[in-house]
Amino acid sequence: MTTVLGCIADDFTGATDLAGLLARSGVQVSLRIGVPSELPKKTGPFEVIALKCRNAPVAQAVAECRAALVWLQAAGAKRFFWKYCSTFDCTDEGNIGPVAEALMSDLGIDQTIYCPAFPENGRSIFMGNLFVGQQPLAESSMRDHPLTPMRDSNLMRLLSPQVTKPVGLADRLSVAKGAAALRAKLDILKGEGIAHVVVDAVADPDLEIIAEACQNMSLMTGGSAVAKSLPALYLADGTLSADAPQMQKPEIAKETIILSGSCSAMTNAQVSEYIARGAPEYLLDPLSLIETGLDPVLAWLAEQDLTKAPLIYATAAPGNVKAAQRAIGVAKVGDLIEQTLASCAVAARDAGARRIIVAGGETSGAVTQALCVTQLDIGVEIASGVPWTFCHSAGHQIALTLKSGNFGAPTFFHDAQARLDNL
Repeated sequence: MTTVLGCIADDFTGATDLAGLLARSGVQVSLRIGVPSELPKKTGPFEVIALKCRNAPVAQAVAECRAALVWLQAAGAKRFFWKYCSTFDCTDEGNIGPVAEALMSDLGIDQTIYCPAFPENGRSIFMGNLFVGQQPLAESSMRDHPLTPMRDSNLMRLLSPQVTKPVGLADRLSVAKGAAALRAKLDILKGEGIAHVVVDAVADPDLEIIAEACQNMSLMTGGSAVAKSLPALYLADGTLSADAPQMQKPEIAKETIILSGSCSAMTNAQVSEYIARGAPEYLLDPLSLIETGLDPVLAWLAEQDLTKAPLIYATAAPGNVKAAQRAIGVAKVGDLIEQTLASCAVAARDAGARRIIVAGGETSGAVTQALCVTQLDIGVEIASGVPWTFCHSAGHQIALTLKSGNFGAPTFFHDAQARLDNL
């Protein structure tokens, strides 16, 4: 089937977040891990390519996203979506803006929108300022993110240093007037030479208006929530066939491992809640890992009953994270934790784990690469933007969920297991 919408995500949890929202339509969604090495043979109506480029050097991120665009074009896609985090995680250099400009250039277009709002998860944009719950972004826990500390809440100021063309705003007042009025506002801004338009959204109806106004754009950019209305819009106008393939759910054994590398405030709460239930747990300490290597955690894992869903985690409070970073370096801490948890995923799979729950975008990327997963079929959501996915690894059918650090309720690790059991 010809692909209707081709999506490029800057990390793996963001890709599953987007894929899960598109899958709410019931239509089959395929998620590719990295740009496939071969031209597409069989593709679905919605194709999502997950990259690991959020914190990569700008030139590398741009090259990877351009390669993804070429593959998606070969799959037949005419509309594209560049997905980044709903907290606009980036540095002064990028990679959100540089990738968007590169894709615009390749597509021959002169305007796109930026809308990372996700009201279901507490992300809203008003007058160009991004809020996390009731806090401006720069006053939220994202202020102390270990890789992309966000010290400004204004999306225009964040985006402007990353792009070469003017940045503008379609504010909440423009959105509230409806899709036709928003399209007219975008046309006015285009006439003024505004190539990059931040669009306000404070509630789901705003996102529906934005999606309707922009559904025929060659390129949209944003968080996943602004894309969730697109399947229904495509069905309504005939772009998506009514007999498009539907999602399927395989039977998966109960043995489970939970791996948490995120240090977000919500993941800290989820780890604490899960441990309070009496779950088997092992805390990874970066300084100890340097001294002892993997042997202690792998020995502990080998002794666990995987039907009790043990937890291996490096999740810690910001102060503890900074102490480890001062001791051995920011990049080294991140790489060490990611590779350790990836090795644990492989060991757990080989020991019989068929359900793998991962928290943290960078950790998810390392785990999927270690498991040699290249394609995921999207299943039901556990929490908003966090679906179960199904794949094969070393000949085994695996259920895998990749959770962005800030997503899910405090009971997420328990909820994930219950959701799969109750299907």
